[in-house]
Amino acid sequence: METGGAFARPAFYFGERAAVRNSRAEIRAAALGEDAVTGEGSLAAFPEVRVAARWFDEVRAASGAFERVTLGYFAWLETLVLVCHRNLPHAAPYFAVHLLLAGVIAWLVVAAAHSKNEALRFARHWYPLPLYIFFFEELQGLVHAIFPGWFDRWLVAFDYGLAGVHPSVWLAQFASPALNDFMQFAYMTYFLQLVVLPAILYGRRESLAFWTVMVSTAIANYSIYVIAILLPIESPYYSLARLQTKPLDGGACTALIGVIERFGRVHGAAFPSAHVAGSMVAVLAAWRYRRWLFWACAPFFACMCVATVYGRYHYVADVLAGLVVGAAGFALGTRLMQNPRALAPRPQSPPAGPCSARP
Repeated sequence: METGGAFARPAFYFGERAAVRNSRAEIRAAALGEDAVTGEGSLAAFPEVRVAARWFDEVRAASGAFERVTLGYFAWLETLVLVCHRNLPHAAPYFAVHLLLAGVIAWLVVAAAHSKNEALRFARHWYPLPLYIFFFEELQGLVHAIFPGWFDRWLVAFDYGLAGVHPSVWLAQFASPALNDFMQFAYMTYFLQLVVLPAILYGRRESLAFWTVMVSTAIANYSIYVIAILLPIESPYYSLARLQTKPLDGGACTALIGVIERFGRVHGAAFPSAHVAGSMVAVLAAWRYRRWLFWACAPFFACMCVATVYGRYHYVADVLAGLVVGAAGFALGTRLMQNPRALAPRPQSPPAGPCSARP
């Protein structure tokens, strides 16, 4: 296992990866009609095919668990766009942008695997964060790819049956500028919780722990995005607007969240809560890797769960589902990272690339 802050791995790890690479090389050679040693064969007259095959081999070898999970989500998106294109006003641009992003990620992981450049290393580790923002924002146009309407009535009934009131409406009686500002601050701590622990692990070069957090977060987020399309929910902000009689005015934090919501609010994608799921992964990972950080984050996590309802962003059902998805994401991510091939290989000198191969 990885020890201290280094990237040390057990000897059997490298043996298993080498065996897998050799096996894949033999399978690919057989499929292309090549000799496993010389690479020469019946497709010698088709250099483009050989170049593409070797490039895909490089991408597979350079990818870790995060890329496999992410490319799997890309595959789901492309399938959705192809099958439901009649319900999407801009199906072709969606399809093209997804392909472009997948290609950029493939280039990045290969480039980072063959370079010790710190800028590439940084981009290789941190590109997941802006990717989540893109995936979430694009739900604005994908949320009705399958179903044209909203299913909020189910969650409104669940919350009312659970509490005997509409929770977001009931909480409004306690609203005040000071409380509103605190709740909005608690809501925004989600962004800090996504970054703080990974930043500590990245700085300490604890690669296995870092990617366990990233892969777990990816599984939780992608699960939420899929559910958001399968079960479109618009949130109490829209569905219960007629019952809300008290505005949530406040100070600096309320103004800041207002700007964020003005330019980044997604109409839909409320169930489950991405804030709760992502923060759930963060606190579980903090408990495992930095116990002191868990105790520091736990009160803000609890307040954030309340703030999602208080701020009219989510139903109680969204919060409960977010807790479940986050816990499941961390459990599955931890399990995936136990695979010897889950970590991408350390940077090394680039071999003769596919473009240098002669037909």
